[in-house]
Formats: sequence, C-alpha cells, structure tokens
Amino acid sequence: MSRVLQLTPFVLCSSLQNQIDFYCNRLGFTCGFRQDNYAFLSLGPVAIRLLECPPRADGRPLGDEHSFYVDVDGIDALFAELEPGLADLPEGRVRAPFDQPYLQREFHVIDEDGTLVFFGEDIRPRGG
Repeated sequence: MSRVLQLTPFVLCSSLQNQIDFYCNRLGFTCGFRQDNYAFLSLGPVAIRLLECPPRADGRPLGDEHSFYVDVDGIDALFAELEPGLADLPEGRVRAPFDQPYLQREFHVIDEDGTLVFFGEDIRPRGG
C-alpha cells in the first residue's frame, strides 16, 4: 500500500541564489540540493523546491500570487529566533505574530519574489 509522505511546493524565483540566501539565512532552511535553476530546501519536516524562471512579461513579481503555510509549535519562540534576520527587510515584508479569528497564531514573511510565507500555530483551547 502506498502512502503520501510530504508536500513540497514549487516556489518560483527570479534569482535562485537570492532565494536560497533568503530562505537559508533569514528563515532557517537548509539547501540540500542545487543544480542549474533548481534547489531543494528543508526546515525540519518542511521542504520547498525553488525554481528559477524568466521574468513575467508584465513585470509582476513571480510569487505575487503564491503562498504556503508552515504549521509550527512554539510560534513566538520561532519568531524570536528568526527576528534578527528579518529586522532589516523593507517595511511590509514581515508581520509579527498575531492571533487570527480562526484560532491560529501567525506571522507572515514575503520572500524576495513576492511569495507570502505563513507560519502558524493552533491556539484552540485544549480539553482537559
């Protein structure tokens, strides 16, 4: 019997090296493989596949219509760990942790090509 192991979204980028640097140096990912216009990055059990592409004809950023969600445990601690690497990003690219009405605590980061990366933690009350 087969089973699904993992989801690894493709993240389009205009500069593979810039995106590798962003995800590794600012968000803590590790580059496990790189070749030509492709790289595989991981952060614990989470992985993404970077794909360098030519610019869009209309000039819009490659990632402006893309996003992905990373579920975490200990979101405030993770944000504190990543915050020094995010502090010098332009205004509007980072949103500090906040609570959503759908009972997730989240922070958001926009990568070098406009992809919105959500980090979130379930904050539903635990039964006991």
